[in-house]
Amino acid sequence: MLQVKLIVTGDDFGYCPRRNQGIVECFLAGAVSNVSLLVNGSAAADAAKLARRHNIPIGLHANLSEGSPVCEGLKTNSSLLNQDGFFHGKMGFRKALSKGLLNTSEVKQELKAQVELFHELTGHLPTHMDGHQHVHVLPEPGLHNCDWIPPSLMDFYLGVEEDSFNTVDVFTRHGIRWPDIYIGLSTMGKNMSVSNIWSAIDTAMAEFMSRVPSPPDPAAQSRTVTIELMVHPGYPSVPPVGGCGEGPDDFSQSWERLHELQTLIKPELQSHYKTRNIQLCSFKDL
Repeated sequence: MLQVKLIVTGDDFGYCPRRNQGIVECFLAGAVSNVSLLVNGSAAADAAKLARRHNIPIGLHANLSEGSPVCEGLKTNSSLLNQDGFFHGKMGFRKALSKGLLNTSEVKQELKAQVELFHELTGHLPTHMDGHQHVHVLPEPGLHNCDWIPPSLMDFYLGVEEDSFNTVDVFTRHGIRWPDIYIGLSTMGKNMSVSNIWSAIDTAMAEFMSRVPSPPDPAAQSRTVTIELMVHPGYPSVPPVGGCGEGPDDFSQSWERLHELQTLIKPELQSHYKTRNIQLCSFKDL
């Protein structure tokens, strides 16, 4: 018997009050089961209070690419910063990393500071960690077949995929666990629809099951498959409020944030989960 557990993670919790509001609404509607907190976000403290009030499972959205570091010792003269005193950006971070320009001890120092601030804000350690703008990298099955994704964005996504395959040995060596399946790149923003989410789950499940040996007696054994769906719902940011120190970016101001919210709370999506016997859960439930 196959049991599917789906973790729907609302990313960028703490980015701005309007993103917080949208993510909480999704959680209360049963559309999001887990959130990831940007501790350097302008509304991080408010997000932590909302998580406590509504008992929302919350982890750390580690950020090394947008805004300002939280470690005081790294706010000046750090390899993590560009000439304007902010993180290098989504592409700049990867470029600096590939050129060997990042001091790994400073990366460790900043991530440690973010974990400590998370503990200070929430009162506990993160139930999980992932990365803002994919700095933690996990591959998405079927990504190559998504012809609706613009070439420029696809190049970035495929770079994320390549990076993710390179992390498997590192994660395994250090005993880091991750979901069996990760989806969300192909269903982000305007590309999110009920049918696209169904398709992403089906494609990922088919690919995963093709790689897993069948038990000798299928009737005698049960199997649990874990899937994480990354989402970015919310109400669009309104400048100058929001961001991680530089103000809100175009992504957060986009109508696509509201589109994701409205899609995720559609009754037919919830119905599909129940029909397929897909159980929504959080990382702390695993």
